[in-house]
Amino acid sequence: MSIFEIVPNVSEGRDAAAVDAMVAAMVAAGARVVHRTSDPVHHRTVITAIGDGTQVVDAAVALARVAAERIDLRAHRGAHPRMGAVDVLPFVPLGDATLADAVALAQRAGERIWRELRIPSKLYGAAATAAHRTQLADIRAGGFEALAERSRDPRWAFDYGDAPHASAGAIAIAARRFLIAFNVELDSDDLELARRIARTLRERDGGLRTLRTLGLRLASGVVQVSCNLTDVDAIPLYRIAELVRTAAGRAGVRVRRCELIGLAPRRAIMRTAAAYRREPPRAPRGS
Repeated sequence: MSIFEIVPNVSEGRDAAAVDAMVAAMVAAGARVVHRTSDPVHHRTVITAIGDGTQVVDAAVALARVAAERIDLRAHRGAHPRMGAVDVLPFVPLGDATLADAVALAQRAGERIWRELRIPSKLYGAAATAAHRTQLADIRAGGFEALAERSRDPRWAFDYGDAPHASAGAIAIAARRFLIAFNVELDSDDLELARRIARTLRERDGGLRTLRTLGLRLASGVVQVSCNLTDVDAIPLYRIAELVRTAAGRAGVRVRRCELIGLAPRRAIMRTAAAYRREPPRAPRGS
């Protein structure tokens, strides 16, 4: 039996009862929920669940149903970009499962969610239907507010469905390999600094291969460099932390903390732990 992971990101990080209802729906559909984390500033929850192909597709549909009932993006405000109540829905092959298997599940989920719930979707990652549609940032550009207008452009039309859901928007559905979500917070109110560091580091602007980044404001006096490592072995977590520390230090800004969102392979954690045992991180000069 092939096993898959799904890692839906939902646009709710403040109402614990709503998140509980979404998780319960996934469990009732047969998936095993192994992790969840909510962020009230991002107004976002990341749920990690595993199961066979049928279980994860059923869980995705069940989640989308509850999310559409509990989330209204017309009144939603948070730090993180979003275009859907269920914003992203990646299918990840585990063990002997293949990426092609995950693509088939992503397609099945998109078709069912549109047919049963009238929530449209766009495919990205390995499931993308065109070369220019592989990156999530391109799929989600403009967010919920620009969704209807942008989707009238044939280049950015929905893969499943023909119009956004009035309150739940649309879902970006992917097939991809395992990734690590890792954030570095800075003691600063300078959003442009976080964005500049993100541009320097991310692959699409000539930075580190397989790294996706955003610069976000979390609160007064706190900004964040939000990172997705799409190859868990290509870049160690400590390297990202220290590159951000160095870049921020040049501006006289300290790293406040780092956080892991969801799960990461043990080897990635141990690699970073070993590096810091050898040489503790140093504070920026002048701090």
